[in-house]
Amino acid sequence: MTGAGLQRIVVVDDEADARAMVGDYLRMHGFEVTLCDGGGALRRHLAGATPDLIVLDLNMPEEDGLSIVRDLKARSAIPIIMLTATASPIDRVVGLELGADDYLPKPCELRELVARVRSVLRRSAAQARPVETAPPVREGRGWSRFGRVEVDTETLRLRDEAGTEQVLTRSEFALLKAFLDNPKRVLSRERLLDLADARDPEAFDRAIDVRINRIRKKVEPDPGNPRFIRTVRGLGYVFRPEGD
Repeated sequence: MTGAGLQRIVVVDDEADARAMVGDYLRMHGFEVTLCDGGGALRRHLAGATPDLIVLDLNMPEEDGLSIVRDLKARSAIPIIMLTATASPIDRVVGLELGADDYLPKPCELRELVARVRSVLRRSAAQARPVETAPPVREGRGWSRFGRVEVDTETLRLRDEAGTEQVLTRSEFALLKAFLDNPKRVLSRERLLDLADARDPEAFDRAIDVRINRIRKKVEPDPGNPRFIRTVRGLGYVFRPEGD
């Protein structure tokens, strides 16, 4: 946040009118806004500042939004809301698999955009607070271990036996923490949404499955045959720390 306490939003869109309209509306609702016309401008801004959230148009000629999402999520946990004019389910799913936190179709209802921004910021703030993980899988201050993977509950990092680290997005970490806190319990999708504080009145179907698939790719030796985060047909998912 800034010294005045305003939350900082970056709006990335190659269309000047759309960019200005979204920026003006967000400023009207109490946010500090920076406007960028593409990936290059965004990266230059990020070199000197860390915003609280990015609103990102997926369909830009210079560099498509999905490649920007991939690049940003590989090295930061800044929340991203995607805007897409195509309304393509494939774009939405790929964006979420890459780590985006929410999406809206373009042209979007600006009141809904503000509601989504506030919802994602609330989740991000809640997930940034210090948390306790379940004793059965905790090893040392700030770290939880299962199988060959350690999770740093303070910096949202994963580390394997070889010492290789990768960053979890906040939505991934919130779900993983829900599993860590409830080992060997079958959790429905509804329950996981509640535990991860990821409920959204406009959430699209099966979003929880997309996020769990992302987590599996990071923690499972064979994501196609998961040992730790198991599907319980007709009921939901269960986390087994020992991989049995």
